Amino acid sequence: MSERRIIPAILSGGSGTRLWPLSRAALPKQLLALSSERTMIQDTVLRSARVSAAAPILLCSEGHRFLVAEQMQIIGVAPQSIVLEPVGRNTAAAATVVALMAAEQDPSALVLLLPSDHVVTDEAAFVHAVEQASEAAAAGRVVTFGIAPAAPETGYGYIQRGARMGSAFAVKRFAEKPDGATAASYLASGDYLWNSGMFLFRADVLLAEMEKYEPRVVEACRAALGAAERDLDFIRLNRAAFEEAKNISIDYAVMERTDRAAVVPCDIGWSDVGAWSSLWSLLKRDDNGNVIQGDVVLHDTSGSFVRNEKGLTALVGVRDLVVVVTEDAVLVADKHRAQDVKVIVEQLKRAERPELHEHKVVFRPWGSYEAIDEGNGYQVKQIFVKPGGRLSLQSHSKRAEHWVVVQGTARVTCDDKVFLLQENQSTFIPLGAKHRLENPGKQPLRLIEVQSGSYLGEDDIVRYDDTYGRAQAVNP
Repeated sequence: MSERRIIPAILSGGSGTRLWPLSRAALPKQLLALSSERTMIQDTVLRSARVSAAAPILLCSEGHRFLVAEQMQIIGVAPQSIVLEPVGRNTAAAATVVALMAAEQDPSALVLLLPSDHVVTDEAAFVHAVEQASEAAAAGRVVTFGIAPAAPETGYGYIQRGARMGSAFAVKRFAEKPDGATAASYLASGDYLWNSGMFLFRADVLLAEMEKYEPRVVEACRAALGAAERDLDFIRLNRAAFEEAKNISIDYAVMERTDRAAVVPCDIGWSDVGAWSSLWSLLKRDDNGNVIQGDVVLHDTSGSFVRNEKGLTALVGVRDLVVVVTEDAVLVADKHRAQDVKVIVEQLKRAERPELHEHKVVFRPWGSYEAIDEGNGYQVKQIFVKPGGRLSLQSHSKRAEHWVVVQGTARVTCDDKVFLLQENQSTFIPLGAKHRLENPGKQPLRLIEVQSGSYLGEDDIVRYDDTYGRAQAVNP
């Protein structure tokens, strides 16, 4: 790889709703293991390490911060920063924040801006593409990576390349997602590439172009960084300032307006995994063209994607289906209409269905919990606390709790008492008691919690102290 300094910047703000019911707001696709044993963000970060020894900058939402940090720990990566976006403001603001941070270190540093939820199967070709792009970027071009189209795809934007300039090409024009006939003409011409959403640019060049075309975005991002707060291992952008940034993509803000745009064509085995059909095309299929994940039995079935996370799923005499079974939802779709999952997601959003946002297993910085039964005035949960994990010191005004330890050791605070519970031991937390649960051991702690009361919502919390710096009355 080139000696030029490259700072990887990984964008993890998306929600991946077209992969519902597996991908949800609280656990989007970039935090899931879909195409390999690692999650998509882990694969992206490790891929970026092949082109740069610099620690990455990660941008994510506040709600995903602990999951992102934990996933980096698992792969042994210490990010330069994990920047928390208080609200979504699209890729132009994200790129500007990263460019401002990089420019403080070295204005001429190259920033490699990568979405966290893309798949690249040919990493050697990826490295070569970045090498080619780095020459153009160092010379002052804002470079995007154009994917050699394999089919007349209507789900991607296109880039028409112009004259060659060194290792890259000038951008003649950007084209929106086309209809089928137009996509076929693009493919036949040989001049069009899929727009991948990956970029390489000098920090000072990107900032200069943003100042030229969207100066208020730069102003808002500079103010948000200037008033940012350090929160544990995170940089929390100032909400009021960042909200002033225009919600606009880097494509619209810069690439379609600048005379510095360049594109590097590449064939890197790329996919944005924008639908279940995309994932089907990436994964190994059986002799009948089926992708099978989990406990699945098939008869006279072909061309289908079946993922099962609960019980047994059986398919008989069907073709080209997507079947996804989770603990609380089942999706059945024609594989050729997999993009229409977004319509279901919109219906769930209008109905304010909880299945849109969270799985039955809900992750927290201290571990996770899962609701396993509920009824009028009661709810039963399984709680998992990681070694060293501790819930906030809290109380509830409308519910009491019974705790039964089934694995590990629990340290319990209940008002002025602090004591240990071993396996098969239990305790009662009265309504209004100030309490805390901790795992002081080196093994996971699992317990069953039985809640009883007039209201059992997660917002019935008064928080007095929290190791993870979370605000009062959200997330236990």
